[in-house]
Amino acid sequence: MLTNLRRISVIEAVSYLVLIVAAVVKRTGGTELGVTIMGPVHGILFLVFAGMVLKHFNALGWPLWKAISGIFIGSLPLGGFYVD
Repeated sequence: MLTNLRRISVIEAVSYLVLIVAAVVKRTGGTELGVTIMGPVHGILFLVFAGMVLKHFNALGWPLWKAISGIFIGSLPLGGFYVD
């Protein structure tokens, strides 16, 4: 259970970094294919991450405010690594 939460937090953070790189490539005259693919992938991964935090925050011994803070921090670049 907690291992899966750790995995998804790292995967979500990596997908965010890949999305940022894809956005830079798009803005510097490259293709927008990376953003087209990674945007929805990252969005789904973030929703899975947020759902898992809400599902398991009691098992982690977190109060609700800490779970919400974890979701907020996870929405920032590299935030998933911090939540992990």
